[in-house]
Amino acid sequence: MKKAILHVLGGFLLLGTVSCSQQPIGQKTTTLPESFTISREKLLDKIKGGWAGQTIGCTYGGPTEFKYNGTMIQEYVPIPWRDGYMRWWYENSPGLYDDVYMDLTFVDVFDRLGLDAPVDSFAMAFASAGYMLWHANQAARYNILQGIMPPASGHWLNNPHADDLDYQIEADYSGLMSPGMPNSASEISDKIGHIMNYGDGWYGGVYVGAMYSLAFISDDIGFIVTEALKTIPEQSRYYQCMQDVIRWHAEFPDDWKRTWFECEKKWSEDIGCPDGVFVPFNIDAVINSAYILIGLLYGDGDFFKTMDIATRCGQDSDCNPASAAGILGTVLGYSRIPEYWMGNLKDVEDMNFAYTDISLTRTYEMSFKQALQMVERNGGTVGDEDVTIACQAPVPVRLEKGFEGLYPVGRIHVNREVADVGKVVLDGTGIVFKGRVRAADEEYVARVEMYMDGELVETANLPAASRTRRHDLFWKYQIPKGKHIFTFKWLNPVAGASVRFNEALVYSDSPLQVVHP
Repeated sequence: MKKAILHVLGGFLLLGTVSCSQQPIGQKTTTLPESFTISREKLLDKIKGGWAGQTIGCTYGGPTEFKYNGTMIQEYVPIPWRDGYMRWWYENSPGLYDDVYMDLTFVDVFDRLGLDAPVDSFAMAFASAGYMLWHANQAARYNILQGIMPPASGHWLNNPHADDLDYQIEADYSGLMSPGMPNSASEISDKIGHIMNYGDGWYGGVYVGAMYSLAFISDDIGFIVTEALKTIPEQSRYYQCMQDVIRWHAEFPDDWKRTWFECEKKWSEDIGCPDGVFVPFNIDAVINSAYILIGLLYGDGDFFKTMDIATRCGQDSDCNPASAAGILGTVLGYSRIPEYWMGNLKDVEDMNFAYTDISLTRTYEMSFKQALQMVERNGGTVGDEDVTIACQAPVPVRLEKGFEGLYPVGRIHVNREVADVGKVVLDGTGIVFKGRVRAADEEYVARVEMYMDGELVETANLPAASRTRRHDLFWKYQIPKGKHIFTFKWLNPVAGASVRFNEALVYSDSPLQVVHP
C-alpha cells in the first residue's frame, strides 16, 4: 500500500509516495541461539542496511533537529523528501552527517591499525580531525588536546557533558562489526565510548551497539530491544527509563504519543549538560534513547513509520531516527529497505563524507572486513560461503553514575568580561561557568586562573578557535556545601581579544524548594 505524502521544500509543495506497509519482518524470537549461521552475502547485506538506514534516517530528520524541544512534531507538519535530496545535503550542508563521519573516524582506525588499536589512537584521530564538535565530544577533544586522555577525558568531573548523547549517536559501528556478539560490542564501547562519555552517556552507546549486534540474528524488534537492555545495569537511570518505555508500549500498544508523554513526565529532566538545564533543550542520552526505542517499538518493522516516529519525538531528531533506522536497516538488510528511500542513497554512495576520504561504498567494505575478523576472534568460523557466529548472551557492563548528589538550583547571570567579573558568590555544592573567548587572532589562547575562596583552583588554557575551544569556561563539582567566592585573573590579555562570562549554573546537594508565602 502506498500513502500519499505532501512535502514542503523551499516554499513548494511536493507530492511523493511513502511505503507504509512491507513484508512482515519475521516470526517472534524468544531465545538467543548458541550459534547462528548466515551467508556472507546476507551478512554484508545487513551491514550495508545498517549504514544505509543510519544515513537515510539522519537525512530525513535533518530539517527538524532541535527545532522541537520538549514537544512532539505533529503529523500535519510535513517533513521533506524528494529526488536528489541527500545529494543536496552532502553538497550544501555536509555537517548534518556528523554522527556518521564520527563513526567513520573509529572505523578508519580499526581499518588502519587492526582490532587491537590502542585507545590513544582513536582519541587522537578524533581530537585532531577537522570537523566541528559540540557538547561531550568537544569537551573531550579539548581534554585530549590538553593531555587529559581517556577514560579521564569523558569522566563527568572533567566533562560537564558526560551524560549527553554523543557516543550514543556514534556507536553504530560497534554493533555492525560485532554481529550476534553484544558483549564484544560493549568491550569496544568501553574503550572508545569513554573518550567522551561516562555513565548514562556511555550507556546510550552500549545499548545502541547491542541492538545493532542482535539485529543480525533476530528480526523480532521486541526481542532485540529487551535482550540488548541486558547489557545495561538495572540500577542505572538509563536502564529504568528504557524499561519504562518497553512497559508503556505494552500498556499503550497503539498510542506512541502516550508513551512519549509518559517519558516527558518522568524522564525529561536534565541535570548535567549546562546547556540543557532550566531550558527545554535536552541532549541527555536517556530521553533521546527513549525516542529511539519509541520509534523502533511503535514502528512495527516498517522503515518509514519507525523513522518518522523517532523523528517526531523531537529534540535530537536527526540522530534519533538515524539510530532507529540503522537498527531496523540491519534487521531488514540493504536489499529490503524500500526503494523510495534507497534512490537518494544510491545517488551518494560513492561520494566521500565531509572531512573524510570515505564513502558509504568503502564503509560497507571496511565494516564487513571488521565483522569477519570479530567473528573469528570470538569463536566463530568464516567460510567461503557461510559465516557461523558464536552468539553471546548479553551481560551488563559496570555501573557508573555521574553527577550523583547534584541538583540544579539556579543560575547567576554574570554577563561581563573577565576583568569586570569581580566576585561570584556560590551558595551550593557545584558551579559551571559558561562563556566564550574571542580574538582577532584565532590562534590566540587565553590563560585564565580561577580562584575559590582565595585559593587557586585551576589555570585554564582557553582557545579562541572554535574547533579547539573549551566548551565551558570553568566548572567545579563536589564543593563543600555553603557560600564560596569565585574570582578570576586573566594572565595574558591582548588587544582584540575578550573572555566573556555569560552565566553560571549552580548546583546543590538537594533539589530547590520554592515556598511562597
